[in-house]
Amino acid sequence: MNTADLGLPVDVPSTALFTDHYELTMLQAALEAGTAGRRSVFEIFTRRLPEGRRYGVVAGTGRVLDAVENFRFDAGVLGFLRERRIVDEETLQWLAGYRFSGDIWGYPEGEVYFPGSPVLRVEGSFAECVLLETVILSILNHDSAIAAAASRMASAAGDRPLIEMGARRTHELAAVAASRAAYIGGFASTSDLAAGFRYGIPTVGTSAHAFTLLHDSERDAFRAQVDSLGRGTTLLVDTYDVAEAVRTAVEIAGPELGAVRIDSGDLLLVAHRVRQQLDALGARDTKIVVTSDLDEYAIASLAAAPVDAYGVGTQLVTGSGHPTASMVYKLVARAESDDPRAPLVPVAKRSSGGKTSVGGRKWAARRLDADGVAEAEVVGTGPVPGELADRQLLVELIKGGAVVAREPLDVVRDRHAAARAGLPLSATQLSRGEAVIPTEYVHPR
Repeated sequence: MNTADLGLPVDVPSTALFTDHYELTMLQAALEAGTAGRRSVFEIFTRRLPEGRRYGVVAGTGRVLDAVENFRFDAGVLGFLRERRIVDEETLQWLAGYRFSGDIWGYPEGEVYFPGSPVLRVEGSFAECVLLETVILSILNHDSAIAAAASRMASAAGDRPLIEMGARRTHELAAVAASRAAYIGGFASTSDLAAGFRYGIPTVGTSAHAFTLLHDSERDAFRAQVDSLGRGTTLLVDTYDVAEAVRTAVEIAGPELGAVRIDSGDLLLVAHRVRQQLDALGARDTKIVVTSDLDEYAIASLAAAPVDAYGVGTQLVTGSGHPTASMVYKLVARAESDDPRAPLVPVAKRSSGGKTSVGGRKWAARRLDADGVAEAEVVGTGPVPGELADRQLLVELIKGGAVVAREPLDVVRDRHAAARAGLPLSATQLSRGEAVIPTEYVHPR
């Protein structure tokens, strides 16, 4: 059974109202003006990366495909729009038959991106494309921000596994999306059961301080946990005195004790002391898991510590200080008329304040150096240069309204690892800097 087909145990009848009021008022006006059917091209991109980030991570594409499929105006939704008089009756009749019938191209999920990269391209009539703006941006901005933070943390952790455990620090549905994005970015497991149910991500967890405090003594708590979950369990050792807890843990579980978890204090110092103590007690194979408000910088600072795994919560699900990828959804080309054969005309916003955009339907390719390392993100309109033909990044995701590119999450996760490995070494530095490769624009002469 494919767990992704089960859906969340939450009643969300459609994604049609995951949008802004003005999407529908624009639709009504365009229908009345006779311009709603004009063939249009919208692109999703970001003008800049969050401060200090060297690359972005495309995440949420699979969820976008689900959202587009479920973008339906059923009777309940139409009733709400009618009751609030948000649009007129003619527009409601049009919405009742809404099905996205256009095409969507995009960077494969898990790929990296840079300023100006056309991460997603949505093509169809103005009417059917404009309605998707908010739901697509809400997914990609959230998931890409989390995946980028996860990727930096995974780079800092090296070969040590990371556990996502931030469900209690964000919205309950955002927690599931965050788990998925973190897995793409390199995390190995999650504590969130809804994420395991929905996406098949491995779930882990043993006990919290409350379990220890429930019992009359720490020894009683450890005994109860080992008796129930086996000697391979992970015991939380910082409720009272760490050294005493480690001694008690090994006495009860023996050298077969799976792991101990440290959730407070000077983690670098405590981890060294616990490792020495475990080894002295004969528990050389017992692992050490650390938690406690970790981010990529704290993880990097523990690189020399005898730590075997990290549990990360708050900083991960909030994007480690950058909770959005700042992507935008812009009309870049539209037909001159409703005629399906009418040529596309490039369009772009021109304004001050750094919010300009580049018109035209774009392609993207990544140029590599002689060693096969990425050296530039090339974005252009018109014909693709021959030397970049086999380096194009956009793939077809939806064709004629039908999804054509669903992928297992492990494929996406592996793609990201490969994409990150193909960047210059400075991409994984945590020090502040610009995008690790430049974006170059190519236009036909």
